[in-house]
Formats: sequence, C-alpha cells, structure tokens
Amino acid sequence: MSEPAPGASGFLYATAALRQLEQAAIDDAGGDGSALMARAGAAAFRVACTRWPQARRIVVACGPGNNGGDGYVFALHALEGGREVRVVHARTHAPRSAVAQRAAQAFIVAGGSVEVFDAALPPCELLVDAVLGIGLARAPDADVSALLHAINTTGAPVFALDVPSGVDAGSGEVHHGAVLATVTLQFLAAHLGLHTGAALDHTGERLLDTLDVRARVHAGVRADAQWFAAAALAGWFAPRARNSHKGQAGHVLCVGGDHGRGGAVLLAAEAALRSGAGLVSVATRAAHVAPMLARRPEAMAHAVDDVSGLQPLLDAATVIALGPGLGTAAWGQSLYAAALAGGRPLVLDADALNLLARGGDGVPADTVLTPHPGEAARLLGCDVARVQRDRHAAAQALATRFGCCVILKGAGSLVAMPGCMPRLIAAGNPGMAVGGMGDVLTGCVAALRAQGMAPFEAATAGALLHAHAGDRAAGQGRERGLLPSDLFSHLREAVNP
Repeated sequence: MSEPAPGASGFLYATAALRQLEQAAIDDAGGDGSALMARAGAAAFRVACTRWPQARRIVVACGPGNNGGDGYVFALHALEGGREVRVVHARTHAPRSAVAQRAAQAFIVAGGSVEVFDAALPPCELLVDAVLGIGLARAPDADVSALLHAINTTGAPVFALDVPSGVDAGSGEVHHGAVLATVTLQFLAAHLGLHTGAALDHTGERLLDTLDVRARVHAGVRADAQWFAAAALAGWFAPRARNSHKGQAGHVLCVGGDHGRGGAVLLAAEAALRSGAGLVSVATRAAHVAPMLARRPEAMAHAVDDVSGLQPLLDAATVIALGPGLGTAAWGQSLYAAALAGGRPLVLDADALNLLARGGDGVPADTVLTPHPGEAARLLGCDVARVQRDRHAAAQALATRFGCCVILKGAGSLVAMPGCMPRLIAAGNPGMAVGGMGDVLTGCVAALRAQGMAPFEAATAGALLHAHAGDRAAGQGRERGLLPSDLFSHLREAVNP
C-alpha cells in the first residue's frame, strides 16, 4: 500500500478525475456511498493500527463533507477497538452530506461523542485529519483555519485521510496553515497535487488504498499524469552492441560559458559524457578552453569569440545544448540566434530560456526546454507563485505555448509535450537546489537525444536519470552541501543498469 507503489511507474489523477472515480466506484457498488465510505474508514484504521499500535488516545478532526464521514467511520472502528476516541469539528461544520450524517450517527449510537472545537484540542497520541478532503475550492475560513493550526501544534503524529486539509489534491496549491501530515492515506488513486511542489512538505509519507475498487472503474477514467520512479530507468538503457562506435552515440555541442561562467557549460559537457554521448564539443570563451582541458580532456573545447567560429561546430553536431552560462549580452545573443538557426535538435536552459522569454524566435517542435519556476514564469509572462500554485497546468501551458517538450524543474519535476500525457519524476531531493544542477540536467537530456531518443522520452529519462543520480549522491539524508559534480559517477552507474 506504500505509494509510489513498488515498480517503475503509475498514474496520477487531478480532482475532476478523482470525482469521476469516486462516483464510478459508488455506482459499481450499487449506488451506495456509505459502502465506499465504510471501506475508506476501515482502511485508515488498519493503517493506524500498523503505524501507531501504541496510540490509545486518538483525536479525529472531522469536516462537514464525505472526508469527515471517513473520519467518523475511522472513529467508530477505533472506539470498538478499545481506543479512547474524541471527535471534534469546527463551529458550523457539523456533518452535511447524508452519508457523513449517517456515519456520525453510527459513531454516536455506539457511545462516541462529538465536540465543537474551542481553541485547543484534547491531548492525544494520534491526531486524524478528516477535515477538508479533495473538495477544497477556496481558502479555509477562520474557524477551520483555527482548527488546522491546532492540529499542527499538538505535537502528536498527524494522519491525514485522503489529503492534508488545506492542500489542493489536484493542483497542489497549499493554503496558509495547511495541515502538516506525518502520513497521508490517499483513497482510490494517487492524487496529482500531492506529488509536486509545496504539497510535498505537507503530505509526509504517502500511502494509497484503492478500496478494493474493480479495475473496470479505473479503466473508465483517464488519468491526468503518469509518474516514473528510478526503477523505470532500466527500460530506457539497453546494453550496447559489442561493435558500437562513438559515432553511433551522437555528438553533443554545448554552447555557453561567457566570461566568469565557464563552469556551467563544463558541467553540461561532463554530464553529457557521463550520460553516454559518443562525442562532446564545447563552444565557449577562449579563456575557458585551457581550464576545461585540464579538468575534462575528453570534452573538445573550442574558443568561439564570435558567431563565425560557431558554424562549423553546429554543422558537426547531432544535438545542441544551449544556454548554460551563455549570458544575455551581445555574445550570448549572437550564439543563441545562430544555434536556433542551425537546424539541429536543441535542449534549451538558463540564459537561452531568458532570451526566448524576451521575445526571441519560436523553437522547433523537437526542442526540449528545461525551465525552473522562475524561468517558467518569465516564459509565461506571470509570477512564480502562479506557476507553483499549479505546476501541472504551468508545464502544459508552456508545452502548448512553445509547441515542444518542456521539463518544469523543481520538487516533483514535470515533463509535458503537446498531445502527450504529462509525466512526473518521482525522484530527487532538496540537496539538488544548488547552482549548476540544471546544467547537469541539460547535458543528460542532450546526450540521450544524441543517442537517438525522441524528445519526450529523452526529457523523461534524462530528468529521471538526473534525479536518481542526485538521490544516490545524497545517500542517507546527506543532502545539504551536495554538488552538481557529485552526480557524475552516479550518472554513469544509472545508464548501465
């Protein structure tokens, strides 16, 4: 029941699809919503008994909808299991839906009591959050906000049913004061919004229970995204033929490294080499050539002080990685324009994205863009907060606007391309939030494009490869102080599963 489930990939559902699944599951159960609620409450109690077997005093915070109904069913199981259970709800938030009212009544008839929250929660060893669920449509009101604040300050483990209250299950938007869960048990299917962005700091460990819903129920509802874990990498990297030669693995040209920024383009070049490119060239400032040769002689470094020196390198390349350390001054602008006109597949990052956002020419359909949220905001003409409120929508908007593949970087990176189901990268860690990590990603994706992968596959595999290497480099929690160059040996390991 752990989630992501063991394996390589799975599907994610936004709120509308979750609603469809819920209704389809109810219909499949004969139209009785109480039956599905009974399964949810029982599943949650089983998890609680496994994770917190010593918890005798339990507080269940319930809302007025069906999520609250799940909480009342949980409370009934806990009461019958000999626990000391106290149910609370915010003022004016007594059960409203018919099935929730029936669940609350069954708890009361069995001897349970329900209290209106008033400033503080009773002492407990486990606090169950069943306040808002997937139906969140606006910021919590004052009464609910006070209850959520109390949940977050009890000091007890918090077990969220379906979704931490205050987090949008579809978009991942996190409202002020949202619950900080220790464990979140999703029902029916994995929720898209809980897998990316700020929501990751609120879910704690994610679990999933499909509530024994038959496969035909899921088959009738289209997912909104697909997630990929590190185990999927083996499917992209078959062993090479024994008589392979370097020309078959492609030639990546990394363009960038204006004065004072040579490290960025070198990181991209070494990442391309470690990801299996047969040849890697670097077009950069003359001052960076000697240091690059000393650091990584396998990268063919070329001094390109004006655009005339770039054309022969463009002609020889299979793929162009454009942007790391490029700058946006005259030198960078001229190389950017020449690379876009070079007729080769492109991977754009950093200053190439900034130049594109300034209103530069469009990009070919086989281009891969790799923006972080700030770059994405500039490309979309909005602020970063809007991007982060719904990262899935932002990734799709970028793909539609530029007509190409996009990797929206960040916690829970998303890969989008017109006509394709978006993909989420279920790997990576906070230690990767350091300058230069994006340059490494650019090199990874460019190398996979050079080796023959299509844009969407190269973007997915490259982002997953990069994130997995970051996880391996961080080891057991050694995230702070992680360097981009720490990933290189792990890239080589991961492309040889």
